[in-house]
This record gives sequence, structure tokens and C-alpha cells, in this order.
Amino acid sequence: MAHDRFYATGKRKHAIARVWLVPGTGRVTVNQMDADGYFGQLFKSHKIVKPFRVTETLDQYDVVATLKGGGKSAQVDALCHGISKALLETSPDTRLPLKQSGLLTRDPRMKERKKYGQKGARAKFQFSKR
Repeated sequence: MAHDRFYATGKRKHAIARVWLVPGTGRVTVNQMDADGYFGQLFKSHKIVKPFRVTETLDQYDVVATLKGGGKSAQVDALCHGISKALLETSPDTRLPLKQSGLLTRDPRMKERKKYGQKGARAKFQFSKR
């Protein structure tokens, strides 16, 4: 088995995508389901194919991914991040176009923690003077 599978992990908020790239025809399988079957109507196919468009490797690899945590939107972003990192494994010269498109950067925005004595991260309990 001489590197016919490429693996990477993509993350966004609490969503984690484990991504394997296998040489193929461009099929995307997520949690043993077809991608549009898994993501349904909000399926952002343009986000998933963006790394392939940027590196001009459209329809060269099949994507097999396992997604955990987060919401569907964060999972799509995590999948895109994972695909980008896996494409980097396939050949090092894909780094520049991926980097310039901002696909290798992990989105650092997370949910702020709830503080004690407060309703939420910033929201306070209603204050009554009398």
C-alpha cells in the first residue's frame, strides 16, 4: 500500500472531520452516506469542492469522511478544512494556492464560556432596583 490514501483532520468550533482522500472520481461520502443525503437541503457543495477547484484536482479523488460534533454548518467547514489538509499530503506544491485561499487556516472562533452569576457568556440576569 504505497500512499494511495491520504488522511487529515479538519476542525471548526466543536465539529471534527476525519478525512481520507482516495484516488477516484470525486464522490464524497460522509458517515457512510452520500454528502447531499447527509447534509440535506443546506448542503454547501461549493464549500466542499473549493479545495479541489483551487488545486485543480476536481474529480481526481474520492472523499471518505467521518464527522462528529457541532452543527451541520460547522461540519461542512470542518470537512473543507480536512480536505484542504489532506490535499496538502498528496503533493506539497498545492500549499501555496490553498494558503492563498485561506483554506489551511483553522477558524479559531469558539463559543465563549458561560460565567457564574450570569445568564450566559455576556448576558446578565434581569436587574431590578426595587
